[in-house]
Amino acid sequence: MSPETPDTLDRAMARSGGLDTLLRDLADRAVHEVPGAVACSVTVRRADRLLTLAGSGGMPGGLDQRQYENGSGPCVDAASSGQERYAADLARETRWPSYRKYALSVGVRSVLALPLDVEGETGAALNLYAAELDVLASCREQARHFAARAAEAVNVAVLVEREHQSAADVRVALLSRSVIDQAIGILMARERVDAQNALERLRRASQDRNVKLRDLCTDLVTRVGGTPPLPTEHRPPPDGGGPADASRGSSRPGG
Repeated sequence: MSPETPDTLDRAMARSGGLDTLLRDLADRAVHEVPGAVACSVTVRRADRLLTLAGSGGMPGGLDQRQYENGSGPCVDAASSGQERYAADLARETRWPSYRKYALSVGVRSVLALPLDVEGETGAALNLYAAELDVLASCREQARHFAARAAEAVNVAVLVEREHQSAADVRVALLSRSVIDQAIGILMARERVDAQNALERLRRASQDRNVKLRDLCTDLVTRVGGTPPLPTEHRPPPDGGGPADASRGSSRPGG
């Protein structure tokens, strides 16, 4: 079979509904394009933990997770070291004793793990599994070519995901800021205190109840107004004072 071409990966990107969809598509394509492979998974390090972000159809459950739990295995080594790892025959493999026993029990005889160069991530790998011994040896160059193309597509998808996440974070922050300001205003009117004292009371209540400041303020605004608060465009008051200004330096959105 011919290796994956740039235009087909580009079409996969266009069809993709996000990073997860793209990675599942890539994992299935790897099995189709690399002779001998019966399953494929994509490992990426997130928040200092290795995770399987996608697996092809027929991927045995727990095959990667056993490696993560033990901190040892071909995909762990490939992702951590940036070097290719190949186990031609797990029945004779000595490097990962606990992992090889489990892999053999689910019908995996050989494994090829190829590092993926993903910008901003400290470790990633494309993992190919075979049911026959040494069957992946003759197509390692094909697998490397596919991994290189897959890394390019994953880089684009991760970048898009980060941009979307940043936009979502901004919306959440603005909503948090808005609802905190509304709650401060309610306390100022009720208790006849200034903005700083109102904020301090809210923060103490948040800590005493072990509830996020944002959630506490949302509950207060909802009880007073009868409906959940809606996001509003956040602008400082004309005189530079008031609840928004007083709370900006004293708390973080989300509590």
